[in-house]
Amino acid sequence: MLDWTDKHCRYFLRLLSKRSVLYTEMVTTGAIIYGKGDYLGFDNAEHPVVLQLGGSKPDDMARCAAIAQAKGYDEININVGCPSDRVKNGSFGACLMAQPHTVAACVEAMNQEVDIPVTVKCRIGIDDMDDDEGLSTFIEPLVQSKVEHVIVHARKAWLQGLSPKENRDIPPLNYPRVYRLKQQYPDLSVSINGGIKTLSDANEHLCHVDGVMMGREVYSNPFILSKVDSTFYEANASDAVTREQVIQKMTEYVHAQHLRGTRVWHIARHMLGLFQGQAGGKIWRRYLSQNGTGKHNDPDLLLRGYDQVLAAQEQARRFSA
Repeated sequence: MLDWTDKHCRYFLRLLSKRSVLYTEMVTTGAIIYGKGDYLGFDNAEHPVVLQLGGSKPDDMARCAAIAQAKGYDEININVGCPSDRVKNGSFGACLMAQPHTVAACVEAMNQEVDIPVTVKCRIGIDDMDDDEGLSTFIEPLVQSKVEHVIVHARKAWLQGLSPKENRDIPPLNYPRVYRLKQQYPDLSVSINGGIKTLSDANEHLCHVDGVMMGREVYSNPFILSKVDSTFYEANASDAVTREQVIQKMTEYVHAQHLRGTRVWHIARHMLGLFQGQAGGKIWRRYLSQNGTGKHNDPDLLLRGYDQVLAAQEQARRFSA
């Protein structure tokens, strides 16, 4: 979720679910060690939050793990699934599936430096790698390095011939391969990722694996998170937040960030899907896009957009009546 799940997005998503585990966008060891920006900043409201780390040098990974633990992260996840060219050229991401012992060495080095969990996110394979043999060959050294949890995107990454965007859809999903991985390593916590669009689908996967990761669907239809706590964590459904409450709380957040110099659009862009599938959804997206970009920088943008949605919904009710 590079460039998507930044700290503003995660603050928004946390309002929808108190229990879902949130992951950062991938941050490289080079950015943390040599960069001048605050690449690890987050709000305490985001917990539980996981740093997704990109790198391949055990010493650098261990150093960054220690920094992340000191910052307060709950877990560190090594990204071995991203197929983008800039990741591949940096010798991390999905190309590391061809170097399982390098990843295992990173896990071991990081575990020596931190007490929080070190986990790995990967694909079922890359390029011509055999799904069954290749994934097992990759996972075995990680198990030996005492990794406790792996998240598996149930698609291959074709590093030769497909773009990062194409790699999200074109390689076929192979959920049974991830199920077999759990059967092969019953003591290893295995989560599944890729193409999961509903909580009902997630529930079915949980009959076979320990966890489910949802990325693009949550970003495009974030309100799906509002039912996660009551569906999977036995919270009361009546405690679920409403869209209006989310807008009110996010407006308070926008005002606070606006005073610090953050542009409103940098926050509002993550909320375009809040009314996905609802009356007024197109009006919400259009209003935010037209009035949140360019020179516009109104901290009450969300409230004004919601007024437009309410007016459209009221008009629809009158028309249907």
